[in-house]
Amino acid sequence: MKRARSILQAEQAWKQGRFGQNIAAAVLDTGVYPHPDYRKRVICFRDFINGRSEMYDDYGHGTHVTGILGGDGSLNPDCTGIAPEIKIVSLKVLDRNGNGRREDVIQGIRWVLKNQKQYGIRIMNISVGTVKDGDKEDELLVHMAEEAWNAGIVVVAAAGNMGPRPYTITAPGISPRIITVGSSDEMETSNSGRGPTRDCICKPDIVAPGAGILSCSNRYQKKDGYYCRKSGTSMATPMVSGAVALLLCREPWITNVEVKMRLWESAVDLGMEQNRQGWGLLNIPSFLHLK
Repeated sequence: MKRARSILQAEQAWKQGRFGQNIAAAVLDTGVYPHPDYRKRVICFRDFINGRSEMYDDYGHGTHVTGILGGDGSLNPDCTGIAPEIKIVSLKVLDRNGNGRREDVIQGIRWVLKNQKQYGIRIMNISVGTVKDGDKEDELLVHMAEEAWNAGIVVVAAAGNMGPRPYTITAPGISPRIITVGSSDEMETSNSGRGPTRDCICKPDIVAPGAGILSCSNRYQKKDGYYCRKSGTSMATPMVSGAVALLLCREPWITNVEVKMRLWESAVDLGMEQNRQGWGLLNIPSFLHLK
């Protein structure tokens, strides 16, 4: 039901104009399967793990995240993503087990900084994170995410799934600059990462649905075809990235700081402490000023 509401919001926004044609989102994840829902819109693929040139996803996480952000529902209209015309730049920085090294994620961010103008990258989705807050490599990861933010990119990162205890926001989501996303589902018991950070920064910034999300799969599922369900802040994060894509295509002149302020102004207060819900629940129509 929550997924259906998000899709309805996206479709209502989409009808206001043709979104996504001049905006690209970089997805740093496990790669991407050439799914019919978005394969024609993957304008670049880079593999920092195995050095392969063709699109692939040997774990499935990146495929699922990409479908939430920008799938067009070609095989199943009920699985339409938030920004179904967005261009995708897929960077494989995680291995076949969904694990990765900070160095590979950092390398991916550096690639985005080098190529953002060539591919029109305005958004960077990072549905990955590490929890060793204070580690020098984590500090570099946070620094690179902030470099991307300073370059004008809207950086959206997952809060992680190490909650519900405090101090469980993962890096780079601990950065005070970038947009950190938690899961809104079952907030009292959810494993969604919670703040504050070690530097006493309130996080996450915003929450979105993240439980049982049906999206693109890298292999055929007997029940759902080339779709499957996954849960976590990784699934909530591309909902926010997709909403940002819609906004930037309506108003391409606004800055990442203005995007963050718009999220704050439009979020629905869930009545919970800020270190659980941030500003509140993502509200796409209000975010796009459609209501």
